[in-house]
Amino acid sequence: MLDLEKRYNNVNIKKYVIMPNHIHLILKLKHTAGASPCPTVSDVICAYKSLTARKCKSIFRENLWQTSFYDHIIRDEKDYIRACEYIDNNPSKWVEDKYCTI
Repeated sequence: MLDLEKRYNNVNIKKYVIMPNHIHLILKLKHTAGASPCPTVSDVICAYKSLTARKCKSIFRENLWQTSFYDHIIRDEKDYIRACEYIDNNPSKWVEDKYCTI
């Protein structure tokens, strides 16, 4: 996941958690004057899904990823803190997930 920052100069991964069946992440797209066009969130997620699916092809016979993804634009500091707390607390809630097999 952190290789996305190398692939895209203007992408910064601020926080993430990789769960058994999903991922949460906060990424920042930096717009700089005169730079090449900034990738969209869809560009970044599509690249990540494609690269990981190729690497895991021999392990997973079916599709590794769902077609779409959920996104949310963080608008202010309060929203950012809430999103960070959600990511931090998500692993402890895994046993409550309907897909958990523990």
